[in-house]
Amino acid sequence: MIGERWTPATARVRYDPMRKAILAKVKRVVIKIGSRVLAGETNGIDGDFLKSLAEDVAAFRRSGRKVVIVTSGAVAAGVRGLGLTEKPRTIPEKQAAAAVGQSRLMQSYERAFSEFNLPVAQILLTHDDLANRQRFLNARATLDTLLSCGVVPVINENDTVAVEEIKFGDNDNLSALVTNLVEAHLLLIMTDIDGFYDSDPRFNPAARLVPLVKAVTKEIERAGGGTGSSVGTGGMATKLAAAKKANRYGVPAVIINGRKPGTLKRVLAGEETGTLFLPAKSSLNRRKHWIAYTLRPKGRVVVDQGAAEVLSKRGKSLLPSGISRVEGEFGRGASVRVCAPDGTEFARGIVDYSSQEIEKILGHKSAEIEKILGYRYGDEIIHRDNLVML
Repeated sequence: MIGERWTPATARVRYDPMRKAILAKVKRVVIKIGSRVLAGETNGIDGDFLKSLAEDVAAFRRSGRKVVIVTSGAVAAGVRGLGLTEKPRTIPEKQAAAAVGQSRLMQSYERAFSEFNLPVAQILLTHDDLANRQRFLNARATLDTLLSCGVVPVINENDTVAVEEIKFGDNDNLSALVTNLVEAHLLLIMTDIDGFYDSDPRFNPAARLVPLVKAVTKEIERAGGGTGSSVGTGGMATKLAAAKKANRYGVPAVIINGRKPGTLKRVLAGEETGTLFLPAKSSLNRRKHWIAYTLRPKGRVVVDQGAAEVLSKRGKSLLPSGISRVEGEFGRGASVRVCAPDGTEFARGIVDYSSQEIEKILGHKSAEIEKILGYRYGDEIIHRDNLVML
């Protein structure tokens, strides 16, 4: 059994006291909107959906909550503008569609939200913007200022310039990173099904909705599969990954059906709708979450069994004496995977020495670093403050 499931009583409206208590504390929420929700079954923007969304956001604002939106839909909105009959397949076509569609997308948000006196602001990001610590802090300051001014930030990936090396991969992942960026208290992922099921409901009529997930386990991930849509890039697998990242930051996540009017209000009222993912009991601070999930590893350091146990159980720094080998080329300050002797990654961290330097000092004691290299940055290859257990 992979979670606590609906009972026959769920035909009625149900309010779970625990869920209600968790959601009552939410003051800042990130809402991720998928292309299938925003565009419906066809390409283009669903104006009625956006108007309903704006009404819900206005209600949130009146209750003292602040909202950040992570939206998909630029490519879907640009398909008609380019005269295409289906989602573009090549990168240049996707980028062209995004260029045409992004302005249409923001016009639609502006039109819908202005009816409720809600100003919106466009924020376009690439992975590099969040992986660079200074730009990460600049983005945070901008978003904090917008929220304090009563503006609803609408964030999307900058698809017109993004290539594989600087892409987030999908907006589910982006929404999880934004949850950390803005210090949100809840991640709401809007999709076109009612939540997480124990199997794909599109192919299995007997699939059952799971209302509560205490931890995203391997079993949960296998059940999630990876089905996407004709207008989107992510399936349930990417939504589970996003929920897991938010949970590691100590933030609950909810996957809901965005095509059903009023779902947002029902969620924050504590009604059992969608799937609630509980936050991890031991959460990461903002910086360690950034190290674990935003930075992209440039290489690997493989440690011996003794070092693996010391790092995992005692929370120590990684010293050169515990390293068996280095894989890849990277500079000082790069993110690397820390792997056990069998190659399994169990930690991630920022190195104080380059791959070439580590090759020379691995297996040696810290006191020998200066003698070998002729200089010394410190005793550790990765300081415990820059090391995250996965």
